[in-house]
Order: sequence, then structure tokens, then C-alpha cells
Amino acid sequence: MMLKDKVVLITGSSRAIGRAIAVELARQGAHLALHYFRHRGDAQRTAQAVEELHVKAVPIRAHLGRPAEIGALIEQVHDTLGRLDILVCTAASTVFCPVMEIDERAWDWTMDVSARSALACAQRAAPLLEQSESGKIIMISSLGSRRTFPFYAMAGIAKAALESLTRYLAVELAPKGIIVNGVVPGAVVAKEGPQPWDLYPDKEATLQVLRGKTPIRKLTTPEDVAHVVSFLAGPAAGAIVGQTITVDGGYSLVY
Repeated sequence: MMLKDKVVLITGSSRAIGRAIAVELARQGAHLALHYFRHRGDAQRTAQAVEELHVKAVPIRAHLGRPAEIGALIEQVHDTLGRLDILVCTAASTVFCPVMEIDERAWDWTMDVSARSALACAQRAAPLLEQSESGKIIMISSLGSRRTFPFYAMAGIAKAALESLTRYLAVELAPKGIIVNGVVPGAVVAKEGPQPWDLYPDKEATLQVLRGKTPIRKLTTPEDVAHVVSFLAGPAAGAIVGQTITVDGGYSLVY
């Protein structure tokens, strides 16, 4: 249990990738602050799954588009769990549409929740992470930051900003003992939440094409992502700094 008694805050942890990360880090012995915004029931179910692994789980609601609520979120983590060792920024929200249809509201919402909130979380969490002997920040990005997919422009732009933020934070925070890295999942078909595939005329045919272009012939699962996050959160990854690791079964290698 390489994360035994570490305290981890995971933003967007109630469903899909965030939930898988929570369960995996709990298996490694970490106590968890589980951030959510809309899906209270899902957050409570995630907390229950975590507590069954004999660690603490504290669901905390916050609107990540509001800086004051981010500050309150970090304070509540400290007040309830006493410390913070690892921050995992999974939260994301977007509007699926062609790039020429992006309006000001879609831009502001997506950038606020998917990119700017990660900066705000890092800024407010840094003093607590600096007190830890193993402070870590892990950002969850997307292949849309590097490749184009129909209806995914706004999300991809925000995730590209997040990856750049990861590099800058890594350089600035490493001297303070805080290691920053990122993870890029491949095409993940989650059981919950809206996904760009839902807008495609033939969703199953599209997913079959994606599988066919993936060398291992299967799509990425939330658990695949969680295993890599767990590694980056642990002591074995101490010399990996400012990197964004791709977890896509080789999809991005194929033309």
C-alpha cells in the first residue's frame, strides 16, 4: 500500500475516470476528499466504495468555476482530513460542437472548469502540498489536446492549455518539493456522463473504428488511467517531472 495514510483530493471524482482513480488510490491506502458539483448521489456511492477499502472518504461539493468555492474546498480538505499530500485534477466540463459554433459562453465555461480551475486548485493547494514529504499534482488531459475529433474542439483547446499549465507548474513547484505530471487517456467510453461519441450518427460503428486503429484492439478504460495515476502518485515516480503520459493502447501511434 504505497499511499498508506496519504490524503488525496480528486476533483470530479464522482463518476467515470475520477471514480476509478478514487477506488484505485484507496486500494493503495490513501484517504480521499471526493469533490463533486452536480452528482451528489454518485459522489456518495463513490465514497461508499472507498470506505469499503477501510480508508476515509469525504465528499465535498464545490463549483470549480467560482474561485471562492475552490478556496473553501481546499480549506475543508484540511479541516476534515488534516493535511493534503496529492491533488488530482480530473474535473472537466464542455460543450460538444464544431469549432465554428463555439460561442463566448461555451468558451468561458469550458476554460473555467477544465483549465483555470486546475490552476486555482494548484495555487491554493501548494502551501499544504509543500508541507507534505511527497507533494504531488496530477492533471488529467485528453487526446483531443493533440488530435482533432468531431464536436470536441472546445474540450481539446482547454486540455491543451491544461498540458501547458502542467509543464509550467512542474518547473516552478519542483524546488518546493511538489512534483507535477499529467495523464492523457485515449478514447474512454464511460458508463456515465455525456460523451462526443453520443453525437455521432453511428456511435457503435465509430467506436469499432477506434478499436481497429488501436494496436491492442481495445479502448482505454477508466481503470487503465487510474493505474497510471496511482504510479505517478507513488514514490517510484519521483524523478518523473512535468511529463504528460499517454494511456491509449497505442492509438496515437497509428495514422
